[in-house]
Amino acid sequence: MNIIENVTMDQERALYGSSDVLVRHCSFDGPADGESALKESSNVAVEDSYFNLRYPFWHVHGLKIDSSELTDKCRAAIWYSDHIRITDTKLHGIKALRECTDAEITSSSIISPEFGWSVHGLKMTDTSAESEYFLMRSSDIVFNNVDFKGKYSFQYAENIEISGSRLDTKDAFWHAKNVTVRDSVVNGEYLAWYSENLTLINCTIKGTQPLCYCKGLKLIDCHMEDCDLAFERSHVEATILTPVISIKNPLSGHITAPSVGEIIRDIPGADGEITVTGY
Repeated sequence: MNIIENVTMDQERALYGSSDVLVRHCSFDGPADGESALKESSNVAVEDSYFNLRYPFWHVHGLKIDSSELTDKCRAAIWYSDHIRITDTKLHGIKALRECTDAEITSSSIISPEFGWSVHGLKMTDTSAESEYFLMRSSDIVFNNVDFKGKYSFQYAENIEISGSRLDTKDAFWHAKNVTVRDSVVNGEYLAWYSENLTLINCTIKGTQPLCYCKGLKLIDCHMEDCDLAFERSHVEATILTPVISIKNPLSGHITAPSVGEIIRDIPGADGEITVTGY
């Protein structure tokens, strides 16, 4: 590979159209304020480098980034790219990842509003993320040991597997399809309204009015905390291991819980069965 190291670049399209290149100990920063450093490149590896300018990786085919920093000035960093591997890196610019396929992010830090829209094939492991409108309209997502904080996550997303993670997020999984969450904590208001085929296994669910207007909803050995007005107009099969404050108008299925503070049925057709087992 062509090795470029120990260089500071700030010009427009500094390494445009590069192929088979290793960028090591470099800085993309300076008064020229140039954009699109590695646009339209292929087989790019980046190590221990600093990006403080906009749009560095657009239309890149084959990208590895390790031990690097993309600052809050490095907006829209990785778009329209594929075969991406990111490790031990800070992705701190707005809209850091979009319209990409086949991406893996490991041991990294994401602080990026509107992160990951229309991304297809994303694996994230041992990573923290903060974002609004996180992974909207994305698909084929696998998370393991991810700490997420933000709002409006996974809306309209499909084919998701999450395990051992902590999601602190309002309005998560709205209109999402084919989602399985295992051994995780999901904290936030209005969880998963209008979702289809959402399964939660051995999870802790916190927050008001969760899991309403759902189809194909399953809860297996889950804990619920501070959950009221749950399951409104949902088709649900649920085994809950903790008390529920209130359940409102489940349309079909069967819910089992040790206790329910209030069961509300005030519309026709709310025929979901509720079994209170006691302690």
